[in-house]
Amino acid sequence: MSEKNEDERLDALETRIAYQDRTIEELNVAITEQWKIIDQLSKRLTMMEDQVRSGSYIADPSTERPPPHY
Repeated sequence: MSEKNEDERLDALETRIAYQDRTIEELNVAITEQWKIIDQLSKRLTMMEDQVRSGSYIADPSTERPPPHY
């Protein structure tokens, strides 16, 4: 192979690696943010499950207004 062809191949590989590194970093950021959201949602779900099990989700009928269809 000619030296020019090898240089072009090397440049192409270096460019490809640079794009892959950037893509991997972007994916890492996205996954990290998604895990934060999943963790928050899991905590909220656990809290809601606890409320349902304890019965504290039921509103006091004396303080509740009737629905609009009544």
